[in-house]
Amino acid sequence: MNLVRRLAAGHVRGDYLDGIAVFSGIPYAAPLDGPARFAAPRLPERWTGTLDATRFSPSPPQTSWMGGSESLWHPGDGTDCLSVNVWTPDPTGGGLPVLVWFYGGAFLIGSASQPEYDGATLARGGAVVVTVNYRVGFEGFGWLPDAPLNRGLLDQLAALHWVRDNIAQFGGDPGNVTIMGQSAGGTSVAVLVAADEGRGLFNRAIAQSVAGGFLTPERARATSERIAAALGVRATASDLAAVRPEAIHAVQREEGQITPYGPVLGGELVPGLPWRRLRGEVDLVAGSTRDEYRLFAVTAGMADADPAATAVTVGLPPSAAGAYRAAHPDLSDADLNAMILSDGAFRMPSLWCVGNHPGRAYCYEFAWQSPAFAGALGACHGIDTPLTFGNFVGTMSSMLLGNPVPAGVVDLSEQMRSAWISFAATGDPGWPAYRAGKAITRIWDVPSRLAADPQAVSRQIWEQAATAGSGR
Repeated sequence: MNLVRRLAAGHVRGDYLDGIAVFSGIPYAAPLDGPARFAAPRLPERWTGTLDATRFSPSPPQTSWMGGSESLWHPGDGTDCLSVNVWTPDPTGGGLPVLVWFYGGAFLIGSASQPEYDGATLARGGAVVVTVNYRVGFEGFGWLPDAPLNRGLLDQLAALHWVRDNIAQFGGDPGNVTIMGQSAGGTSVAVLVAADEGRGLFNRAIAQSVAGGFLTPERARATSERIAAALGVRATASDLAAVRPEAIHAVQREEGQITPYGPVLGGELVPGLPWRRLRGEVDLVAGSTRDEYRLFAVTAGMADADPAATAVTVGLPPSAAGAYRAAHPDLSDADLNAMILSDGAFRMPSLWCVGNHPGRAYCYEFAWQSPAFAGALGACHGIDTPLTFGNFVGTMSSMLLGNPVPAGVVDLSEQMRSAWISFAATGDPGWPAYRAGKAITRIWDVPSRLAADPQAVSRQIWEQAATAGSGR
């Protein structure tokens, strides 16, 4: 079968892999050469002939995670990294729902070429799957006075414009697009659901583990000035464009810090916290894992603080630790710390998105517990991602799920994928919409079930703090 498709910028040639048509490394924006590195994305130039779309593009410039696994980017990699990958079960058909994935990685790392994000299994369920490279780290989110804010988010919008203009050539319906992502990707989804710039580009959204790490311009500027000072240059795009990415990567982190980056508040795209201004016309699924922060507590040793001090770090009064302790008398201090940090970092932002959404919204909690580290991780951050795609390969999947994958996880993955595709196709994931007073929530577990307001205790603690003027 002819796998050449005619797009707005030129022809592309893909390949069939196990019955799914795959097109990789298609540019949706121009290469990041010279001043373009810190500029808003620009349309790619049209090409002549047929572009070979059978291999991934380079990853965006980045470093390794916590100095651990090998980086997805290496000095000397090409600058043509702003690309999309497409998996479709019927490239010559039409009307399929479209799922567009934005990866996580603390706005510091990530690439659409990661094996965890292979879209074949998800597409096999009856959808066109698109994964997007966007700028991370300083290139994507560093504050600069002579460059636009939140360039990584601008990349995502550019990719969505590409989807609108081209996805019909792969069998997708440009009028039925669902954006989805986890962690930094889920946070990006929340921002885009709130942004006027997203109007007309998608009509549904799945936000997995929305993070609360939004930065004031003052904090973002201080980070940029610290980095620039370490490099001996001014904190401007004109100066930093002459500095090699790896030099910036070497000085961007601070001890004890997961990431120095996040969406910067201010400007047209992110004028405020997204859960306060979500657009009701976009149907939403949002949720978190039950033990979000245990991954960081175990791998980075971040669970030893006093619970009262931990409460303060997430914006609660010290007395909130007593409320947590009263509700969970059997938890150790380490587990209580992990719970408070989980709430502050991911669970409450995800709940705020569902609870404040003016349209149709659905809530979930992922509760299946990892057997890794003798069970210390629980249902930790990121454990839901392999199940979202049905891919049990890659470093993170192997660490969290084990090899072979435990019994029941494959079926649980199938349930999740079926729910996400149903939501993309019809707006119904298969359980009741979230309503105040009932807060029906899908608990993803073996077996899965429905629960009424399972996060009630945490939500009430945060609501009481907000009433007292200490919460968000």
